[in-house]
Amino acid sequence: MTQLPNPDDQATAAAQSEPAWRRFDLSTQLDEALSAAEQALAAGQLIVLPTDTVYGIAADALQADAVQALLDAKRRGRDMPPPVLIAEPAMLRALVADVPPEVDALINRFWPGALTLIMKAQASLRMDLGRTEGTIAVRVPDHADARAVLRRVGPLAVSSANTSGQPPATTVDEAIAQLGASVSVYLDGGPTPGPVASTIIDLASITTGRIVRAGMIGFGELVDVLPQLEDVPAPEASPHPEDAPTSDA
Repeated sequence: MTQLPNPDDQATAAAQSEPAWRRFDLSTQLDEALSAAEQALAAGQLIVLPTDTVYGIAADALQADAVQALLDAKRRGRDMPPPVLIAEPAMLRALVADVPPEVDALINRFWPGALTLIMKAQASLRMDLGRTEGTIAVRVPDHADARAVLRRVGPLAVSSANTSGQPPATTVDEAIAQLGASVSVYLDGGPTPGPVASTIIDLASITTGRIVRAGMIGFGELVDVLPQLEDVPAPEASPHPEDAPTSDA
């Protein structure tokens, strides 16, 4: 006699075959994607979203446990705190202690865009991003969908969507391959312009500015706005590829 399949076994097999994360196409599912991202972030979960450089893995910047989950997903220590992405340049003043005129000139010229600024954080800022030494790295991405997410949920701790030592993801499939079920929601916006990430300027330890990571915006463009800006030192050759620094969105 033919044995009929057990419905319970079928349901279990189907559940096991489904991924533990959800994926949304931003070109056709934008509203649904924004709602799913908002719910996941509020619950302390992680999302992946496209930016104007590479894909980023994101957590609610105000939830310390979520930020730690981001670092764990990347296999990264608290000595490498993630930057914070914001939707509008005007939000910078809520995060940093002071915005001098030269910084205003920078953000007027390059934000939204691939420029991350390290500045002294507001003393009352309720963000535990890792060992920041009282600083915060901030940028406004030039990506409509990323900014739509940020407008909906507020500032996000965002790092490049890869595990440490691996290339940053420039497609959502690359992000899924590296991060898998550590992320709850993947937002697919198609290929990003990367793999070059944002340029990072340190304005916290030197008021005239120092490039600490070269990126999409070159020294020649930046020095027009910050004439005393120091360029990034030439990197020393490393015999071990795993010693190379990882990038942030």
